[in-house]
Amino acid sequence: MAANYDHYTYLNTHPQDSPEDESFNPSSIPEQSKAYDETRANRGGSTYYPDVAEPSYVEPHGDHPSDASLVRNANKYQDLEYSDPYNAARAKPLAEKASPFTQILGGSDANRTLQQRIDMKKRGIGRQRYPFVVWILTAAMVATFIYELVANDKAQGTPVSFKPVVNYMLGPSSTTLINVGARFPPCMKFVADVPPTTEIGCLNNTANPATEICTIEDICGFGGFHGKDPNQWFRFITPIFLHAGFVHIILNMLAQLSVSAQVEREMGSGGFFITYFAAGIFGNVLGANFALVGRPSIGASGAIFGTVAVTWVDLFAHWRYHYRPVRKLIFMTIELIIGVAVGYIPLVDNFAHLGGFVMALFVGTVFYPVISVSKRHRIIMMTARILALPVAVILFVVLTRNFYTSDPYAACQGCRYLSCFPTKSNDYCKGTGCRYM
Repeated sequence: MAANYDHYTYLNTHPQDSPEDESFNPSSIPEQSKAYDETRANRGGSTYYPDVAEPSYVEPHGDHPSDASLVRNANKYQDLEYSDPYNAARAKPLAEKASPFTQILGGSDANRTLQQRIDMKKRGIGRQRYPFVVWILTAAMVATFIYELVANDKAQGTPVSFKPVVNYMLGPSSTTLINVGARFPPCMKFVADVPPTTEIGCLNNTANPATEICTIEDICGFGGFHGKDPNQWFRFITPIFLHAGFVHIILNMLAQLSVSAQVEREMGSGGFFITYFAAGIFGNVLGANFALVGRPSIGASGAIFGTVAVTWVDLFAHWRYHYRPVRKLIFMTIELIIGVAVGYIPLVDNFAHLGGFVMALFVGTVFYPVISVSKRHRIIMMTARILALPVAVILFVVLTRNFYTSDPYAACQGCRYLSCFPTKSNDYCKGTGCRYM
């Protein structure tokens, strides 16, 4: 032992006399191992490998095994561990092929595996982190509501109207809402029962019966009709941004910043934008056809109901990935019933709710990123998408044409009751409804 120790000490103090093992050739170290050592050195680390014994380059003495064999083994360990470093791109599982809709809308599903998408679905993680469209829409609606309050203040001297009729939503008068863009069929087409020359209270009227009289053309605003039939078609779109009062906008924005925002995260902004406005516009198309022709309607409720419909598409398409789906279905049904009940409040239209819901079932089926784990499920979803798109287009075309070319009430006398609860005060939902504004 002492002899060995002295020999080792001598070699350390006289390195030039140390015999070099012919089997050890520094140039034979793999380049990847050298790169690893250089990386460790640049990070302030050591090139010492704790799992590999440090070799000694001394001659064998006595019964001790040759240190040369240790050197060979060390080189083998280096080759095994560092000659083929971990390649993240190569080790990543193949992703499920992205659908054409995903590619068009810029979704990131193409970079994720099927299992990753399933895990994200269970955890409630969608395509994107922030609901940019919802934020922009909410800001625009709040700004528009402030404009409504200012317009009513100029007309009546107060932002909230209490005369001639109390607005229980705590907002502008119905005539002010018509003037800023509410859905109101007499401003959109010629209505025999409510022609442009019909006289009603002006924006500044606070008496009942009215003392300040204006024509429908004056109330519609936007430059009037110039002797032609009314054709303010943009009233299919503008009501989405308008709200009847503080109560109305607070409820809608709470729903939009929660339910609608989550739907946008899951769908992506492109598909969400299309679904949101398709639902909102179609809800106004349906309401313009069948609601009381002389009652204005406003609100983003139809578009928000559309986002609720997308959650139904999600529930049935991903039934197995939802926690307690039956209980969730029950709660969603109750929420839908409550939403329909709210649609009977004046200035809020149930047709906008129901129309937005129905349209979004079709459009949402087309654009919602559904996870298909079997060939059968994939075929079902592809068939549903192929059928949903033409049905949505047909509904838009038929009902828009019906609004401009025929009398919807002749085809469906009882449809008005879906948005008007018959009472003595509204003459049991008969007539045009103009005198109840």
